Amino acid sequence: MKTLSIGLALSAAITHAGASAAAQPVVVFETSAGDIHIELEAEAAPVSVENFLAYVDGGFYDNTIFHRVIPGFVIQGGGFNAEFQRKPTRDPIVNEADNGLLNKRGTLSMARAQARDSATSQFFVNLADNAFLDHGERDFGYAVFGRVIEGMDVVDRIAAGDTARRNGMPDVPVQPVVVESARRLEAE
Repeated sequence: MKTLSIGLALSAAITHAGASAAAQPVVVFETSAGDIHIELEAEAAPVSVENFLAYVDGGFYDNTIFHRVIPGFVIQGGGFNAEFQRKPTRDPIVNEADNGLLNKRGTLSMARAQARDSATSQFFVNLADNAFLDHGERDFGYAVFGRVIEGMDVVDRIAAGDTARRNGMPDVPVQPVVVESARRLEAE
């Protein structure tokens, strides 16, 4: 009987864990290169996820571009509109890089300036395992707050495009990659 109780408790725990994972918010970026679906890590990175969703829900990312593309490293967006003008942002957030999530291929992280707590709207998708961006590797690190669950082929296509210097910035795609819309994907 004790074995049955332990088995039922384990089954309930697995079911609960599965339900929690399924409840994570998902955002879809509809881009000029194809769709990218991102599952957000609301439990591990609550501040980053809340900040990101506020930008999504407010339509901030609509008609923005991926402005920094470095093959084998990252694609970065969330800061400039299609005319390459910097968008005004909300206040910076606290850096959650110490949340235990790692900058692995396909993860989404907050971009920031040199100051630890300077992230606002910009994010990047890791194209490789970038351990040197993790907490404590070289500095406080870059906060991972999501991962691509569909559309990594689109991310790789973006990374394969030609880049050049534009407006004083290196690694800008020659053919602009536009986020046409960003929205939450409703649970089915």
